[in-house]
Amino acid sequence: MNFANFVEKEKLKYMKYLKLLIATLSIFFSANAFCQTSQQISVPKDVEKWITSTFAKGKLPPFSFVYGDQNSKEFIRRWRHSIQKVESQSEDAVKYIVTYSEPKGGLKVDCHIEGFKDDNAAEWLLYFSNTAKENSQQIKQVKVIDYTLKSQSEEPFEVLNPDGNSHSRTDFHPRIYPITAEKPLHKEPANGRSSDTSAFPFFNLISPDGNDIVATIGWTGTWEANFTVSAAKQVRFSSGMKNMDLHLLPNESIRTPRIAILFWQGEDYMIGQNSFRRFIKDHHTHKVDDKFGHTPLCGGFDWGDPAPCNEYGCLTEELAVALVKRYKMFGILPEVFWLDAGWYEGSGGINGTWWNTVGNWKVDKERFPQGLKPIAEAAHRVGSKFMVWFEPERVYQGTIMEREHPQWLLRDGSANSLFDLGNAEANEWLCKYIGDFIEQNGIDYYRQDFNMAAAHYWAKYDEPKRIGMKEIRYVEGLYKYWDYLLERFPQMIIDNCASGGRRIDLETTSRSIPLWRTDYQYGEPNGYQCHTYGLNFFLPYHGTGLYGADSYNFLSSMSSATVMNWELLSQRNSIPEMQKVIAKFKQIRPYYMEDYYPLTGITENTGEDVWLAYQLHRQTDDTGIIIAFRRAANIQESIEVSLRAIDNEKNYTLTSYTDGTTKTLNGAELKKVLKIELKLPRSATLIEYAPAK
Repeated sequence: MNFANFVEKEKLKYMKYLKLLIATLSIFFSANAFCQTSQQISVPKDVEKWITSTFAKGKLPPFSFVYGDQNSKEFIRRWRHSIQKVESQSEDAVKYIVTYSEPKGGLKVDCHIEGFKDDNAAEWLLYFSNTAKENSQQIKQVKVIDYTLKSQSEEPFEVLNPDGNSHSRTDFHPRIYPITAEKPLHKEPANGRSSDTSAFPFFNLISPDGNDIVATIGWTGTWEANFTVSAAKQVRFSSGMKNMDLHLLPNESIRTPRIAILFWQGEDYMIGQNSFRRFIKDHHTHKVDDKFGHTPLCGGFDWGDPAPCNEYGCLTEELAVALVKRYKMFGILPEVFWLDAGWYEGSGGINGTWWNTVGNWKVDKERFPQGLKPIAEAAHRVGSKFMVWFEPERVYQGTIMEREHPQWLLRDGSANSLFDLGNAEANEWLCKYIGDFIEQNGIDYYRQDFNMAAAHYWAKYDEPKRIGMKEIRYVEGLYKYWDYLLERFPQMIIDNCASGGRRIDLETTSRSIPLWRTDYQYGEPNGYQCHTYGLNFFLPYHGTGLYGADSYNFLSSMSSATVMNWELLSQRNSIPEMQKVIAKFKQIRPYYMEDYYPLTGITENTGEDVWLAYQLHRQTDDTGIIIAFRRAANIQESIEVSLRAIDNEKNYTLTSYTDGTTKTLNGAELKKVLKIELKLPRSATLIEYAPAK
């Protein structure tokens, strides 16, 4: 054998081994890639680039689902893929539709993504469609977000998440959960209402090395969220519908929960919280004429008639109109007159009850012979709006709705039935009926309550191998109904109530305001302090009741909205006190849309022996307010807090609302310590600050 032939033979052997090695490595890396539990996300500098790279062809997207018996991470990168940029109505936002299509079948997944450049946030929503002529395989375990966050630190990740609403002082109580292998975090709400009792769909995932996200779920049903340690220095976050195991019929489509994530960096988690508050205000707050002014100051019609009258069951047209005139005479006009439950047939008089007559959506003509329009006109004459309570989803036995439209009801054998918003015919009827009622009666704002558990109704009416479909169609129908009202009445505000604040999520905040955030003891001020303290972490707008005009009651109920439940036919409050409260409310209300800082930490704050204090700061003019409470059993006459966000180099003038005193202090000093004194137990103070002139 000559040397040239030898070299050529050895070269062929080498190339053969090299190809084998490359193939082996390719299989190894491919297998390891498929074994990823989720997409790994880092904090981006450019959210549009993050979208186009994260959802690019060949990449594992930050969601997952099981199709047939396979997890999407095993096949999604082999599916047909397209990405299309679509027009956005906002200058700082970008929109994309990314489509994943089954190569030899009919399933198509459309991911609608929106990125917000100024907020460094992204959100997406999955649609599943079956384009085939036969049923799809089973779709389950849909995690609309499924990703892993990495850290360089050995310290554990933490999740900041408030409690859900359970009619207690702990409603919306903020808590921080360390995430360890031994202690994962699982959250899901109770009874099919999105913030009911056991969970609240807003989270700040805090990384020990400062690369963090705030996340929120938009699903007004039963969602679940899981935070688990997937490997050393890694936490996996996944979320989606809890109950879903279904196939799609030919040409059938469904939507799933919406997810939004806001990226932030830093050691102080309030950076993320305030960025998120601005994101909600700018992009998930219903606006009138493309503007958001403020949440309203509301006033009831002398709520609380003597027993056995309940709610507004003993109100009459004459009394309501007279009370509007009395509000005007006293100089305490609300921006919205609030008519709650008890105006409809069967609910009136000393023998009527508001709760077992829902389904009679006709005005009680004995008490309101001309309908509700005379009350609306009285409100309009004094420059106010008129809002009316409805509970269209709950239908009580024997009511008009049950008698005339039984085919649209979901039943469980109890006295309450669920009006099926997922039934297209029923939904269309309700849209028109309530829409016409609103128009005919001159109603400006719409208040919707929901005092029942829905989850077991949905489950009962699911078809075999179609688990979750009833809930999906129902939730889609709720959004369709609200969107119809907002489109038909562009100036409308929807008040979202579900036994208080048990339906707060990204989708409802986008369409409504929780003006009555809890049904916790009416008028108990310490609980109201706690609720404001907790909800402010994530939401800039929410409201509660105001029963007393003294400083303690007023400041306890202070929020971006409030409902004056003053008894104008009694001597409980004085006119000058009520006038003073309204003037101060309107003056400081705008601060609740600004940056929020809890000054007494995230601790157990529900007791009678605590101090509670918080700060709201406006960046544009460097002004703000501080509100502090010393409860009845607290023995400390003072507390020391550290202010946030102010300028070290400036001097600030601080003015007390309660006694009118002023003092000037340096910003650097205020950042170290501000001493707040309250000599008496059960007292409160409001301190306003501004740069000294």
